[in-house]
Amino acid sequence: MSEKSNSLITVGRTERIDIPVEGIKNVPAKIDTGADSSSIWASELSIDDDNVLSFCLFAKGSPYYTGKRHEARGYTAIGVRSAHGTLQVRYKIQMVVRLGGRRVRATFTLSDRSQNTYPVLIGCRLLSKKFLVDVSKGSRLATNKPIHGLREELNQDPKAFFEKYHSNNHRGDVDL
Repeated sequence: MSEKSNSLITVGRTERIDIPVEGIKNVPAKIDTGADSSSIWASELSIDDDNVLSFCLFAKGSPYYTGKRHEARGYTAIGVRSAHGTLQVRYKIQMVVRLGGRRVRATFTLSDRSQNTYPVLIGCRLLSKKFLVDVSKGSRLATNKPIHGLREELNQDPKAFFEKYHSNNHRGDVDL
C-alpha cells in the first residue's frame, strides 16, 4: 500500500500498523486527516498510588489483545471532542508504531474503540511532515458491523423506520 514520494511516504485511507513493543503486526488503522490526534484502543486503565498509568492495548475478545500491561509515567490528559460534539477526557501517551514501513514515535490518546471499525485512528499530527495521504489507495481493511435486516426494514415501511431510528435521535444511534 505504501510508497515513497518526495521523501514522504504515501499512505492510503486505511493502512496496517505494527506495534513493536507488543510484537503485534498488521493492526487495521484508519487514516483521518480531519482528526487532530491519533487514538488507540486501550482497556483496563488504572492509576496506582505512585501515579503510574497502567493499561492494556486493545481488550479481551480483540485478536490484537495480549493481556500485557503497559505503564506510562509521562502521560497527560486532554479533552477530545467527537464529530458528534461529545467531549471525552482521555489519557495521552507516547509510543512507537510502524506505519508505511517507517518507525514513528507518536502521541496517542487511549480510548475504548470497541465500537469502532478500526482499533487505531491515525490523525494529522502523526502524519505531518512524514506522510502523504492518497485516498484512492487503500481499501477498507475492516467492515462495519452489519445490522441485519436494516434494508428490508426500511423498504417495508420507511415512515415507521424513520420514527424508530430518527424521530428522537437525529444521529440514528442504536444500542446493539
